[in-house]
Amino acid sequence: MFQRVLIANRGEIAARVSRTCRRLGIESHAVYSVADADALHVREADGATHIGAAPVAESYINVDAVLDAAIEAGCDAVHPGYGLLSENSHFAQACDERGITFIGPDAAHMELMGNKNQARATMRDLGMPVIPGSPATVGDEDAEPAAESVGYPLLIKASYGGGGIGMATVRRQNQFSRMLRRARSSAQRAFGSGEVYLERLLVEPHHIELQVFGDGQGNATILGDRECSVQRRHQKVIEEAPAPAPQFTSERRERLYEQVRAAVGGLNYRNAGTVECLLDASGEIYFLEMNTRLQVEHPVTEMVTGLDLVEWQLRIAAGEPLTALPGYGDPPPVSGHAIETRIYAEDPDTLLPSPGSIDLLEVPNEPWLRLDAGVASGDEVSHFYDPLMAKLIVHGDDRAEALSRLRSALSDSRIEGLKHNIPFLRRVIETQPFIDGDYDVTLADALIKSEER
Repeated sequence: MFQRVLIANRGEIAARVSRTCRRLGIESHAVYSVADADALHVREADGATHIGAAPVAESYINVDAVLDAAIEAGCDAVHPGYGLLSENSHFAQACDERGITFIGPDAAHMELMGNKNQARATMRDLGMPVIPGSPATVGDEDAEPAAESVGYPLLIKASYGGGGIGMATVRRQNQFSRMLRRARSSAQRAFGSGEVYLERLLVEPHHIELQVFGDGQGNATILGDRECSVQRRHQKVIEEAPAPAPQFTSERRERLYEQVRAAVGGLNYRNAGTVECLLDASGEIYFLEMNTRLQVEHPVTEMVTGLDLVEWQLRIAAGEPLTALPGYGDPPPVSGHAIETRIYAEDPDTLLPSPGSIDLLEVPNEPWLRLDAGVASGDEVSHFYDPLMAKLIVHGDDRAEALSRLRSALSDSRIEGLKHNIPFLRRVIETQPFIDGDYDVTLADALIKSEER
């Protein structure tokens, strides 16, 4: 096992990785920008190195600065968390070249899945159904004929990146050229590539994902599924496990598990990954993308399986096979139901970032509640970074109990000093579709629009 792990991230995920390292007797080493000198993730770690100015380009995604910090601190491994450098194949390769273990998949798998169009083709060849679309990326000359072939309505999607950036919905042919220019420009600014492809637009789908692990030795397993359909601006805000969508029947679940297990095994994938899918109204399930990292929403899987996914990441990176990991079972036993809400420093009406000082942050102290926080009372939410403050996760024997406990936890939580989205989260979970467990990706945006009227 590793002696000292550098955590190449910030906020709640960096603090969360530190906790697992501490439990396993591994020293954790943080990195921080000038804006994060007193941040919680720095306080949680055993050591820390300043790596640059506040903008992420000058600190958290500066590969040389991060690796220099790892070498200077004597770290033998790097955990990237999620976001930032977590899916950067060049960073993974640079770690290998400097003799530092990257706690994640191989650079080749990151590069393969980082290009979404290439990932679609690969997973289709491995037996996964994919959403009908253009067979390849489209150029300016062949874009309109490709769109006519796919049919309207359709999505223009960036080949790289995520979070809805470089994505555009086109409902009619006369909108296509304008939306194509907009999507290309957005993708070029965000990801350095204006490459896009086309996909048929699924109407009101459910967003279902499977937590996968592989050990690079031909073994792969699935640690259950999650529903992530509560999204605003294509970003998730509430997740739960198992997925409650009534269309996701036991037969469809079993078939999807078989397809995903075969595909991940066929890739000879190593470490954690998430296979994301869309479930349409008819019950058809399509591969969407594969994230080659730990997900923000991994705690709901941990709550229903009793596993520590960061520990699994560390042990696999250290060379252990899946079958030797603590709690391994295929499939693992799943107990009860868990729901996670992401707590942001943002206006609950406009959902725009609202950085500032936190005078008070308190949640109930209950055995069924978990708080993964990146800040505490007295800390500052900086305008330089994503305004995610914490994730509040509850567990119950069934979904009804989990939902009741979530209502109580959100009602009894107190955040003072800045605006936050708890009022919005409370409105979402009181909608009838959410109560029924039959909601889709349009729920949050529809709620926002209805309140604007």
